[in-house]
Amino acid sequence: MKWTKWACGLVAAAMLAAGCGGPEPAAPTDGPQGELVVYTSQPEKDVQQLIEAYNKVYPQVKVVTFRSGTEEVISKVMAEKKVGAVQADVLLVADVSTFEGLKGEGLLAPYESPELKAIDAAYYDAEHMYVGTKAMATGLMINTEKISDRPTRWTDLLSPTYADQLVMPSPLYSGAAAYNLGVILQQDTLGWGWYEGLKANRIKVEKGNGAVQKAVQSGEKAVGIVVDYLAHRAKAAGAPVEFIYPQEGSLVITEPIGIVAGTPHRKAAESFVDFILSKEGQEVTARIGYTPIRKDVAPPQGYRSVEELHALPADIGRMVRERVADKEAFARLFQA
Repeated sequence: MKWTKWACGLVAAAMLAAGCGGPEPAAPTDGPQGELVVYTSQPEKDVQQLIEAYNKVYPQVKVVTFRSGTEEVISKVMAEKKVGAVQADVLLVADVSTFEGLKGEGLLAPYESPELKAIDAAYYDAEHMYVGTKAMATGLMINTEKISDRPTRWTDLLSPTYADQLVMPSPLYSGAAAYNLGVILQQDTLGWGWYEGLKANRIKVEKGNGAVQKAVQSGEKAVGIVVDYLAHRAKAAGAPVEFIYPQEGSLVITEPIGIVAGTPHRKAAESFVDFILSKEGQEVTARIGYTPIRKDVAPPQGYRSVEELHALPADIGRMVRERVADKEAFARLFQA
């Protein structure tokens, strides 16, 4: 009898180990789970690559995204806030001034990621409401088949040489362009006079950076004001284009990430932030084609590293205060 009980127990254990005749083992429950809603301005293909890499580490989190230009993303957030029903758990959009505005509205929750130790303090909020995820420099994309006299400075674009050959994104749609507007208006050598000169040169204003890339790549325009990664990608794909970092300095945004205050999915949100800032996540960022925010991860070939970029200085507080008025003035100038 004792032998029979022992044998039966041994057989049962063997069957369970082999996956035969016993119940399936329960999924682990110690990590983040459930649904995570991310609002982002990052291109759909890029954010999906990031999510796929994240899900290899955290397979039990289903990430749902809403994607549009930064200005439209923030308009959606503010409309949801007005009715007390912000749907996003995490925000991943263009620039620091946008996040400062969200911080002022009480929309962000503090989170000090352990990954911050590998990131320069200049790239995250001192109160840990948001942190940059990459460095994207706006400069000049040129079509090498359409231009012989290459511009090297922002002010070169005011030359009659480039009349009818220029294109730029609109700050009324693009968060990067809205940030650029605020920075340029604080530069003594640029300001509104520079924008007036661009209008006099009949610059074309497109909705976003992607449209600028297409206009230059196709040869419709010779010079575009655009974020670096779009120009580098176009060149890698065989387009006759080059990217120029202007001598005065570049317009650098960091596409910060922040957790929405009151999110019911806090654990998943923190894991998403941590992954993006981790060395593994930043290596994914570099493979996608962006300059990593971490100094210990190399940028893609042809890009300047985060330490090599020379960003034009600006008072972020002033940018936040004047953002709406600046965009209204831009609309009056270019829609007149």
